[in-house]
Amino acid sequence: MPTETVRGREFLRGAIAASRPVSWINTAYPFAAAYVLTTREVDWVFVVGTLFFLVPYNLAMYGINDVFDYESDLRNPRKGSIEGALLPPAMHRPLLWFVAVVNAPFVVALLLAGDTVSAIALAVSVFAVIAYSAPGLRFKERPFLDSATSATHFVSPAVVGFTLADADFTRTIWLILAAFFLWAMAAHAFGAVQDVGPDREAGIGSIATVIGARATVRLAIAMWAASGLIMLAVPWPGPLAAIVVIPYIVNCVPWWNVTDEAAAATNVSWRRFIALNYGAGFIVTLLLIGAWGAY
Repeated sequence: MPTETVRGREFLRGAIAASRPVSWINTAYPFAAAYVLTTREVDWVFVVGTLFFLVPYNLAMYGINDVFDYESDLRNPRKGSIEGALLPPAMHRPLLWFVAVVNAPFVVALLLAGDTVSAIALAVSVFAVIAYSAPGLRFKERPFLDSATSATHFVSPAVVGFTLADADFTRTIWLILAAFFLWAMAAHAFGAVQDVGPDREAGIGSIATVIGARATVRLAIAMWAASGLIMLAVPWPGPLAAIVVIPYIVNCVPWWNVTDEAAAATNVSWRRFIALNYGAGFIVTLLLIGAWGAY
């Protein structure tokens, strides 16, 4: 690990860039919402879990990916921005050690705070983060499993939150988790479209390289629509959350007939997708506040 002051600062800046700060809230929010809506209190488990899924978890998820995707990322014009760091090889091994050191205390604390069920949920969450990119597993190169694993990255923090809070997994919770999972699968699938070219050049199989850009866009739209329909079956005010998927579908529809050759152009909508997440989060927050007062 870097020891000199300047190199240390460079390493830290690289590690932060690798963790995708713009996406930190996407994993911390599901845990925090699930936990506090169940317990209705803010305690040390809430604080530790939220901090874990805010920074260390994202550092692991994206940092591991940046290390083992380096060769393909060199061919990808999106990398080296908020959409992914392009770290020099000299940082790769230190970053993996840094990921382990930063994550371990949080994982141990959450394991000690829960029971067998929450430990299994946390284990699944951590495994999905590693399995997506690590050599020998590389779920990101297994079409359809890649989108399912990515969805697990974002849904599992909520499951961990529910289990640590000893929630009763009612029909409503299962419906919400199912809708969230389909939403996240759609997000990953659509995001994979823009990388069809670089991924094929690097020999990486993904849902988009296998079924093609056009079919992937249409599948993503179908999954977002299904996610919204599921929310209609959730008790009030849950059905209002169905409107959250509409902007995503509208953002994606212009690419209904996109070709593989033009797939990179979907990055315009992908950047818009990142912004849409904040708007969707705001709407969901208002609904959660309403649900808090109703139950």
